[in-house]
Amino acid sequence: PKGKGPQGKRITLKVAKNSIRVAFNGRRRLDLSKMGIATFPKCILELADVEELDLSRNMLKKIPNIIEKFQNLMWLDLHSNQLDELPAAIGTLHNLTYLNLCNNKLKGLPEELTLLRNLRTLNLGLNCLETIPTTLGTLRELIELGLFDNALTVIPKSVKKLPKLEKLNVKRNPLPEFAEEEEPIDTVKRIESLYLVEKKDLCSSCLQMCQGEREELHKLEDMTPGPSNKPSFPSLVTPNSSARDNQEEWRMK
Repeated sequence: PKGKGPQGKRITLKVAKNSIRVAFNGRRRLDLSKMGIATFPKCILELADVEELDLSRNMLKKIPNIIEKFQNLMWLDLHSNQLDELPAAIGTLHNLTYLNLCNNKLKGLPEELTLLRNLRTLNLGLNCLETIPTTLGTLRELIELGLFDNALTVIPKSVKKLPKLEKLNVKRNPLPEFAEEEEPIDTVKRIESLYLVEKKDLCSSCLQMCQGEREELHKLEDMTPGPSNKPSFPSLVTPNSSARDNQEEWRMK
């Protein structure tokens, strides 16, 4: 129904033009991040010749197929939106070297994603992915791949053996092959930092807690050790005691 859900901010062509920045590498970046956008603004098709597009930290639920108009794109940032799927047209952006889809709601990936043969960085972390296609292993230019914080149980061998892959982040996935042994619990409490303050500087609750701990400490100090459980044998003679008593006589002899 009309009016249901967040409407988001309306982006005009003038606003979009004023949002173009020149990156350090000389590329033109259309920066529409953190603008409260809920619907892909069609007016930016007038600026489809930019090399970089930043739509991160918005409320986008869908990227339309008209994204294919941005054929010059080398850098696309869509992280921290509400995307649950990608359009098939994503595979037409053959110049992409960087694609950030982190922190969305993706449950699957389109097969067309594997057509991005120039990708060097792909971030799919913080999504809802249970599997990734084995064909992702065709992205042979990948240097960095983020798959952290998903629901993956298997990483395809074709992905792990990508020839140029330097960074593969699969942390916090239920992967048996990457399961780390839990650190043993340290039952001994150790003091790492000690801060000294005057009593007048403590609030009433902290003062009460400190007094209680001090009383417990005094109780421990006042405790006397109980009788030893070590067995005693009073009738036994200490070894070599006889020899020690008669040693003067032996020396004389």
